[in-house]
Amino acid sequence: MRAIGKLPKSVLILEFIGMMSLAVALLSVSDTLSLPEPFSRPEVQILMIFLGVLLMLPAAVVVILQVAKRLAPQLMNRPPQYSRSEREKDNDANH
Repeated sequence: MRAIGKLPKSVLILEFIGMMSLAVALLSVSDTLSLPEPFSRPEVQILMIFLGVLLMLPAAVVVILQVAKRLAPQLMNRPPQYSRSEREKDNDANH
């Protein structure tokens, strides 16, 4: 059985980079970590926060889709296309 939390490696790498960006931004904003001059400006710190959140979104989308497929497989998987002759006809004239 496949685990719900199993993510592709590319998504895990994006999430890791996003978490590191958020951690560096948090430490920089709280003056615990001093960054070089171009990265110590408030605009760059805000940009790092938004970048970190954006990089973590693909993992959230993948997890939500996996949970939705597991909870409601009929909604996520398309049924096979049947021709009109194979389906039951309610309006048949031969009653």
